[in-house]
Amino acid sequence: MKGRVLVVDNDPQIREVLEMRLEALGLAVTAVAGPREALAALDAGGFDLALFDLKMEPMDGIALMETAHQRLPGLPVLIMTAHGSIEDAVAAIQRGAFDYLTKPFLPDELRARVGQALSERRWARDRGRLKAVGETLASSGVMERILDAVAQATVEATEAERSVVFLLEGGQAIPMASAGTQPKAWEPLQAAAAAAVEKGVPTTLIGAEGRVALAAPLVVKGGPVGALVVECPERVAPTPEDLELLALFSFQAAVALKNAHELSQLRSGALAALGRMAAQVAHELKNPLGGLKLYARHLEKRLAAAPDPELGELAQKIGRAIDHLANLVTEITAFGRPAELKREPVNVVQLLDECLALCQDRLARRHIRVSREYAPDVPVALLDPRELRKVFLNLLLNALEAMGDEGTLSVTVSHRPEEGMIQLTIEDSGCGMSEETLSRVFDLFFTTKPHGTGLGMAIARSVVDLHGGRIQIESRPGEGTRVHVLLPVRHP
Repeated sequence: MKGRVLVVDNDPQIREVLEMRLEALGLAVTAVAGPREALAALDAGGFDLALFDLKMEPMDGIALMETAHQRLPGLPVLIMTAHGSIEDAVAAIQRGAFDYLTKPFLPDELRARVGQALSERRWARDRGRLKAVGETLASSGVMERILDAVAQATVEATEAERSVVFLLEGGQAIPMASAGTQPKAWEPLQAAAAAAVEKGVPTTLIGAEGRVALAAPLVVKGGPVGALVVECPERVAPTPEDLELLALFSFQAAVALKNAHELSQLRSGALAALGRMAAQVAHELKNPLGGLKLYARHLEKRLAAAPDPELGELAQKIGRAIDHLANLVTEITAFGRPAELKREPVNVVQLLDECLALCQDRLARRHIRVSREYAPDVPVALLDPRELRKVFLNLLLNALEAMGDEGTLSVTVSHRPEEGMIQLTIEDSGCGMSEETLSRVFDLFFTTKPHGTGLGMAIARSVVDLHGGRIQIESRPGEGTRVHVLLPVRHP
């Protein structure tokens, strides 16, 4: 058995016997003498089970149980009584106790009651987590959020030290999301993922240091696309229930990955069609807008000499509106006709610094600190600097606009040699994004800015995709936004 147990009894001999027997079952025991100490223990940390003596002062076991349930809803409680009356047992169960125990304790009865209570607690908790994860996966088409939710829920449900989601890229298992503590080395976890993918069934693997890793394959459309791996703490042996639970999570994660992939394909097809239609419309608007712009400039010059200054201001407003429409037409045309990449050796750090220099006017008279962290081993890559300059500028300007007059802009560049990728991260301390905004951030014409076109992020992803890279966004309201751009070092 695994779990933390709180024992409350004013008889020190009873506490000593229970502590010895429960620890022999593999449980971590906290034994205290009365309700006051029990409430302090409940406030200090979570428990999986509680054993309360019925007759205590100034609060009996049932009253203590009801108070405990306010702090830890769902905590199973066994009421201990020396009287063993049916009335006491029924009253305790009717008011929320899981079961009761009579003193003196029979070892088999104690083991059975405790085992049943812990099993019920665990499955109730795991059902809740599966339901919560299911709702998260069902509501999100964002792959990164799906993988993060799976990793976090898995490490909590299995009580493992860490959980990692691997996806296959080029036949190699690549870590895409993790939760819990960071591993000292990725190789044992990658080996477990590879074993699960090869066998096609949940697998147990013992590492060099004796740590046990459990891995379950992620199967989509009849074939493995990755694996869900957990690593147990030292000297902890996983149970068959752990492997079964891991298989449940991997199945749910695989379904979510399949749905997200299909949604992405559907959305990409719809956006491509919309982009082509928009480009055609923009082409038809280009010439009339050019004529209107000439007329507006002519009108502005004529009215500048008029005695009424409001007429001149009105003409200027017309000219600015036409300029905005012309810029929009240019961006739509660019999106509907993806550029052909002209690759050349590019120093990504240098290119990023050039883009930061172009943003200096946006930093004037604002209290924004710019933090740069560039790894020394970032290699030169075959990329299109002209197209990537658009991407970097768009991301930097978005970050600056999100922060207002003060904040921190952090820019990092690192090398991921195991993937053959360069990772660029732009992070701001701004307003962040809601779940809905984050799920639609790459949609064509979707914007939260008063004068935005809704094309910037769609174009950025299109350019990164053309390079064979990936763009990922993490954001929460009030906690800023972090954008990761991964670019291949070599032509894919």
